[in-house]
Amino acid sequence: MVNIGLINPKSPHNVSSVMRSAGNFSVDKVFYTGKRYPRALMRNPDLPDMHRKVGQYIPLSDVLSVDDMLVGDMKLVCVEFVENATALPEFIHPESALYVFGPEDGSLTQDIIDRADTVVYIPTIKSMNLAASVNVVLYDRMAKLSNQFDDNKLIRQNRDINNSLKLKN
Repeated sequence: MVNIGLINPKSPHNVSSVMRSAGNFSVDKVFYTGKRYPRALMRNPDLPDMHRKVGQYIPLSDVLSVDDMLVGDMKLVCVEFVENATALPEFIHPESALYVFGPEDGSLTQDIIDRADTVVYIPTIKSMNLAASVNVVLYDRMAKLSNQFDDNKLIRQNRDINNSLKLKN
């Protein structure tokens, strides 16, 4: 099981992009805390739907705390620039995980970091956009945990209906 936790996100565009990523990388649920995201949605009701069909069946739930996001024996994995954290390329993903990301304009609290089973960071020069960070972590998880892909089957099932491109053998 894989869940995503967003701590006090502010941008509906980012949350929508996270939902699209959740669909692309088989996330079970997405949670968020705080009031900024719902407030931003109320102020901007005509925002475009960016998550498209791929993420529309992933539950998005408002919760009070990280405790409400954890299920069973799920490991709490915080993604944040933290001293002594594990670099994502070196990280071994647990089978069942809750990946928690801080707000676009801040960091996770020390309390959440202290409770984490693991803290990882994405080695970059500066911090990344929230949705981009979620994409990178989920891709890393898929690449490391997946068995061999039948690439042509995967491509045929998931490419755009207007794409019938092939490489010449």
